[in-house]
Amino acid sequence: MISGMSNAISALDAFGRKMGVTANNVANAATDGFKKSRATLHEGVAGSVNVEITEVETPGPVVMEETSEGLQQRELSNVNLEEEMLQSLLAEKMFAVNTKVIKAEEEMIGSLLDIMG
Repeated sequence: MISGMSNAISALDAFGRKMGVTANNVANAATDGFKKSRATLHEGVAGSVNVEITEVETPGPVVMEETSEGLQQRELSNVNLEEEMLQSLLAEKMFAVNTKVIKAEEEMIGSLLDIMG
């Protein structure tokens, strides 16, 4: 039982970090040249959840801008807000699911202690 709880806790940490990466991407979506990051979840030892954060190097859209020196190219951020919204919703739902797992495990331990006591 404790193993399941520790796995759920590691998942909560992982989805919290995933949400942090998504929030950083959204906060910098309007920053010229910003490269988004992506949090990828992997199964770790004994069913725990590990997070790998990588920067996505795809270029953002390039626009031409009139300046005092003439036309110049400017690269925008490569953040896609629709994709970030989906990542945010996924992380939120998975966080809630793992919270329910912990709550169910606590109730089972409480019932077991009541039976034994």
